Amino acid sequence: MAFDIDHFAETSLPVKYADLDFDLFDEQPLDAQTLRSLRYMCDVEYHTSCFLRDLLVTPSHREEEAGGFMTVWNREEYWHGEALARVLGRHGIVVDYDEVKAKRVKLGWRAALGPMKQSSLSNLVGKDFLAVHMTWGAANELSAVAAYRRLSAMVDHPVMTPLLKRIAQQETRHVAYYTTSARRYLEASERAPKLVRLVMSKVWKPVGSGMMDESEVRHVMNHLFAHQGDELDKLDKRVQKMHGLDGLTIFRNAFARLGVPA
Repeated sequence: MAFDIDHFAETSLPVKYADLDFDLFDEQPLDAQTLRSLRYMCDVEYHTSCFLRDLLVTPSHREEEAGGFMTVWNREEYWHGEALARVLGRHGIVVDYDEVKAKRVKLGWRAALGPMKQSSLSNLVGKDFLAVHMTWGAANELSAVAAYRRLSAMVDHPVMTPLLKRIAQQETRHVAYYTTSARRYLEASERAPKLVRLVMSKVWKPVGSGMMDESEVRHVMNHLFAHQGDELDKLDKRVQKMHGLDGLTIFRNAFARLGVPA
């Protein structure tokens, strides 16, 4: 079924949380482990504008539907960051764009040269880059949905649990777009599945990698996915259903490299 980009744009709204009683955090604060994972998630959501900047120098920006989706996607991810930042703020942890910018500065030349490097490589690959972009996006969003749902079940909190479920529900629409588009581009070229298999098996890492310290990535992924091998297998099976990607185990492999026990 084709993804209806117009319906997606018309129905896009900030994640709802005005009906949730944030004062309950005074009586039932979140534990340190959960706050650390939420901080990671918040940083990732706020960094979406940086990811979008990098993608605007690739062949993806020339595709009208992809450009329209990325605009709305960026806005929804920003709203997710705002919601999580408010929760963190109630626990004395302040997160704002100034901090996000500071982290980008610390990445130095790697951040500055990133878009140029990505532009050169993606334009050499040509339109098959779209298959890589969409499959990569699908993997990121699948893992994001799994992470939000996992944390919502772990905290079992009258405010945090419904908020995380609402964010996860919005993220499922992002999954739908990326997987639908990935299938289309994978089926359009004989070379695309081979390229995607190579990139995803060798390069893909959980979202936030390269942006956060590796120690932080390891900590959060262990917190959320340790001994969740069945969940990782489900994620891999979602990717394996795409054309030419049967047998690919990017989640199992990436989390194993991080030392996350399955």
